[in-house]
Amino acid sequence: MRFRPCIDIHNGKVKQIVGSSLRDAGDQAVENYISEQDASYYARLYREKGLRGGHVILLNASDSPYFQQTKRQALQALQAYPGGLQIGGGIRDTNACFYLEQGASHVIVTSFVFQGGVIRYDNLEKLVRAIGREHLVLDLSCRKKDGVYYVVTDRWQTFTREAVTPDLLERLADYCDEFLVHAVDVEGKNSGIQEDLAFFLGEYSKIPVTYAGGVRSMEDMETLNRLGNGRVDATVGSALDLFGGSLSFQQLCQRWRG
Repeated sequence: MRFRPCIDIHNGKVKQIVGSSLRDAGDQAVENYISEQDASYYARLYREKGLRGGHVILLNASDSPYFQQTKRQALQALQAYPGGLQIGGGIRDTNACFYLEQGASHVIVTSFVFQGGVIRYDNLEKLVRAIGREHLVLDLSCRKKDGVYYVVTDRWQTFTREAVTPDLLERLADYCDEFLVHAVDVEGKNSGIQEDLAFFLGEYSKIPVTYAGGVRSMEDMETLNRLGNGRVDATVGSALDLFGGSLSFQQLCQRWRG
C-alpha cells in the first residue's frame, strides 16, 4: 500500500471539504480547511518527498464563476510536478490531452463516462482513443443506497444506476490504468474508513486502486492495508496536519511512501 497525496481545489482555493456537502448551486460546501498556500506549494512538497500518483481535483463545475480560478490553480500544480500528479474534474475526450500536455500523468474521469445513470461505452472508447488506457483513471466514487454502493457523478451529487460490483470492476479494468474510489459518505468527516468497501476493493480490483475517505489515524492506515491485502493505496485529506488535522504527513511519508 502507498500513501497518495491530494490537492482538492474549490472556488480557486486549496481546501478540504465534507464530500457529501458539495453543491453546484451557489458553489457551496462545508469546509474543514482553507489553505493559505496555493496548489503549486503542495505539488512541490509532494515532489520533494517523492510521492507519486497523487490527485488534483477541480471541485467546481465548468460553468461556475470560480472555475477559471480553480483551473488556474490546478495547472500550476501540474507544472510544478510534471508527471507526478493525476487530475480530475470535468475531463472528457476533448480536453484530456490538454491536461496531459500540461504535466498530468493521468486524467481522472467519472461524469463523462457515467451519463444518464449508466456507462457510456462510446464515451469511454473516445477517451481511450484520445489518450490511451495507460493515461486513464476511472473514478468510481460511490455512496450507499439501500445497503448497496452506487457510483455517483457530478461532483458526487448524482446517483447512477451502476452498482459497484465485481462485474463492474472486471468490465472497466480493460479500459483504464487505475481506479480511484472516494467513499463519499465519509469523505471529509474524519470518522474512519468504510471497511466493507476497502475489503471489496482489495478482493476484486485487478488493477491499481486508490481508496479515499475517512482515514483519520495510522491505525486506519494499518486497517486499510490489512483489509485491502496491501493492494489498495490510500489518500488522506482532512485528517492530515498539512490541512489542519493531527495525522503526521512526515510519518505517512516514512511508513507508506512505497
